[in-house]
Amino acid sequence: MDAFCIDMSLNEENKKTIIISAISIATFVILWEFVSVFIVKDSLYLPSFHSVFYAFLERLTSAEIYIDALISFRHFFTGGISAILIGIPIGIIMGWYQNVFRFFNPIIEILRPIPPLAWIPFAIIWLKLTHEAAGMIIFIGMVFPIIVNTYTGFRNIPKIYVEAAKVLGCTKDFDLIRHVAIPAASPMILSGIRVAMGTGWMCLVSAEMFGVSDAGIGYSLWHFYSLHRMELVVLYMFVLGFMGLLIDVLFRFVIEKNLLKWQKGTVI
Repeated sequence: MDAFCIDMSLNEENKKTIIISAISIATFVILWEFVSVFIVKDSLYLPSFHSVFYAFLERLTSAEIYIDALISFRHFFTGGISAILIGIPIGIIMGWYQNVFRFFNPIIEILRPIPPLAWIPFAIIWLKLTHEAAGMIIFIGMVFPIIVNTYTGFRNIPKIYVEAAKVLGCTKDFDLIRHVAIPAASPMILSGIRVAMGTGWMCLVSAEMFGVSDAGIGYSLWHFYSLHRMELVVLYMFVLGFMGLLIDVLFRFVIEKNLLKWQKGTVI
């Protein structure tokens, strides 16, 4: 009976959430349409909802938007996977070895505040207008948050964990890192990856808009702006938002259901 009551309560909460969310979206759409049609009255400044919706229906039958989306995903994962593969090992050795931290930290603190977009001229010179050039900008935007969160997670591990492992026979650095440090620091590391993904997604759009790539959602958005097709600009803005949301939801699902299932109740 108690389980049945809990299920009923959860169903009621889900229904309330869906209803309130639907009302919120409907209100937003109505206000948008009203302001665009009756107040702004100029699609260059604010295209109406119905014009964006018609543009969406038109683009559904075109392969262009799907190709742009796939190219943007390629740029993002090229830079993101590179940042993870390089950033986490650097963060691990910085967090575990004090002298390595002393060596790398000044370099990272000098480079980290430089905006990723400032690297666009070098990305174009070194890699030309290629997918790798866009990936480089995303890599720069993502790698530093991953490094910082990783070494911070390692340096905040309670010392008693390491001492207990040594008493139980785990004495080698590799074994301590693998069996003690990485599991203890994983919430911080994964949180850093999620933050870095948000930064990387913003870098993706900027890199594609400002000429590092000759394709992708950001590139097409800028192209339609040059044509004053603002309904398509808004449509591609929403596409970018939904693509970023999809990546974040999938990442959270993998983290909560698999990598951090031992941390019940933790919100990533």
